[in-house]
Amino acid sequence: MITQSIRFVERVSKMSTCAVAINDLVKAYSTGLKAIDGVTLTVNEGEIFGLIGPNGAGKTTTLRILGTLLKPTSGTVSILGHDVVEGQMAVRGLISYLPEDAGAYENLSGREYLAFMAGFYEGDAKKTVDIGVRIADLKERIDSRIKEYSKGMKRRLLIARALMTAPKLAILDEPTAGLDVMHALYVRERVKGLIKERGTTAVLSSHNLLEVEFMCDRVALIDHGRIHETGTPSELKEKYGAKNLEEVFMEVVKHAA
Repeated sequence: MITQSIRFVERVSKMSTCAVAINDLVKAYSTGLKAIDGVTLTVNEGEIFGLIGPNGAGKTTTLRILGTLLKPTSGTVSILGHDVVEGQMAVRGLISYLPEDAGAYENLSGREYLAFMAGFYEGDAKKTVDIGVRIADLKERIDSRIKEYSKGMKRRLLIARALMTAPKLAILDEPTAGLDVMHALYVRERVKGLIKERGTTAVLSSHNLLEVEFMCDRVALIDHGRIHETGTPSELKEKYGAKNLEEVFMEVVKHAA
């Protein structure tokens, strides 16, 4: 185990573009359940990295640890050189985190909500809000109360909140969950375009594997808290002789069972 850790550190130290480094991560609960069981992976700067797996696989738990909302039981996680436990406040200044079930203050207008959230960050709040308004692209509805928004409109507003501050790392849990085709397409293209344009790093989870294939540079397949495969979508499709990531996923889960 010590030798493996040394090799991991040496490998990470050679990757000057490493944004996220996870080493032998474990998250266990008092019941004895291990939501994460020895995960090791790296995410490079400017990369969109996808975590895919069935319900209960450990995706959201991993994202919550990256977002400093959960503490690991053991192992280490660093974001741009800052440990998520010891350097928690530094990490929070570098990231944005969008949970799957994120909500907004429904009695505010979309613009007022973005202004409220911009007030928590350093820099020109008005400029930040203007960027958020452009990302959401809700036209005149940006000044309507959020309680009048459809689910798709709310999600677009929340995506704007997550990206308007140009975070070094965007953590997105099921960014298009429950959206219709039009809103999902908008969110996918908007997120991918903004991240690539700004050189932001992103880690996301999604049940929509075709969406992951479109958005992500690399993916990790996780099941029962363990990583079973990591690679680019094209690498994994070639390895398993698959036409898409859905077929890859089925093969990996079958062999892991």
